[in-house]
Amino acid sequence: MKIETLLLSCMIATNIISETMQPMQAKVKSAQTILLIDDEPDILDFLQYNLEKEGYKVYTAKNGLEGVEMVQKVRPSLVLIDVMMPVMDGIEACYTIRNDSSIQQPIIAFLTSRAEDYSQVAGFEAGADDYIAKPIRPRLLVSKVESLLRRLRGDVQTEKNLAVSGISVNREKFIVEKKDEQIQLPKKEFELLELLLSRPGKVFTRDEILNLVWGNEAIVGERTIDVHVRKLREKLGDDYIRTIKGVGYTFVDSEK
Repeated sequence: MKIETLLLSCMIATNIISETMQPMQAKVKSAQTILLIDDEPDILDFLQYNLEKEGYKVYTAKNGLEGVEMVQKVRPSLVLIDVMMPVMDGIEACYTIRNDSSIQQPIIAFLTSRAEDYSQVAGFEAGADDYIAKPIRPRLLVSKVESLLRRLRGDVQTEKNLAVSGISVNREKFIVEKKDEQIQLPKKEFELLELLLSRPGKVFTRDEILNLVWGNEAIVGERTIDVHVRKLREKLGDDYIRTIKGVGYTFVDSEK
């Protein structure tokens, strides 16, 4: 049995135990469909359990070919797919889905333990939108899924631009403006600001920020977030990003 499968089995057991210790609160999500494609039953069970608990409608497939067929049948909003699978691997399945003009294209993210650069490059070239490393903790899984689905729902104002409290972000041109003054930001500072600006007033935990901004790129610590927030405050001013002690950060919408 794979090490990742053993880890996920333990995480499933931990979730079930914790659920019995406190009442479950039903969480209502918009009726969005997620398709999970993986050849490991324990991984499918873990993902399906945690996503259905959040209110998502979840379908599963055990290989790439079955996954492609399921995409045509259920028309999912999001596809989480493994790379290495029998019959048809994830790269080929992603490519096939992206070249199917008869369906509305879903968000596709590879959920895999393979972090090699060549694997990620192949996935993005096939049309993937993102990569998620497994095993992944339930809270981070849900945060990542919500982030991916926001792209499809349009929760983040528009696809190209964000504008809150005099700060605007142009995603296509990679430009930040403060009251018509352009501000140059390095990539990670831009992505951090974009995340905070996408949900004004929402408190993003440190775990969420690490996962959604840095993802699988490197092993970074909480101090990394603090440094990037400090640099953003130096460039934007101290009134926009608020620290919630012991939790994380939020973008302050002064217009509300």
